[in-house]
This record gives sequence, C-alpha cells and structure tokens, in this order.
Amino acid sequence: MDASEPNQITEELRKKARVERLAYSIPEAADMLGLDYFSVYRLVQRGKLKACRALRGKFLITRAELDRLLNTE
Repeated sequence: MDASEPNQITEELRKKARVERLAYSIPEAADMLGLDYFSVYRLVQRGKLKACRALRGKFLITRAELDRLLNTE
C-alpha cells in the first residue's frame, strides 16, 4: 500500500458525494428540507408532496418533487 492510495480513496468518496441521487427516503428528504420525519410524512399523506412506494413499502421522493415543493411553497 503506497502513500497515495488513501488520498485516491478519499477523492473517489468526494466524487460519489457530488453525484445527485434521483430519489430520497422520507428521513433523507426531511433532513434536506430541515424538517422532521413526521412533517414530511404528513406532506405526503395530504398530497402536497408526491411519493412512490419502493421495495418493502418504503416511500421514495424524487429530487424533482422536492425542488417543486421548494419552488411553490
């Protein structure tokens, strides 16, 4: 293992962090919006924020939907 390997791994992690995901779970969306889990869940239940169900019934909210919410509210 040479000295440059840890730096290379760190750089790869930084690149992955910059990649924008297409969808987020309710806790992740809440964190991004600065809200708590139940506030985001209520927005989904009231139809103010569209979400789809993924595997095991987990809600996913698209990045575009989060942007729409921020631009209209």
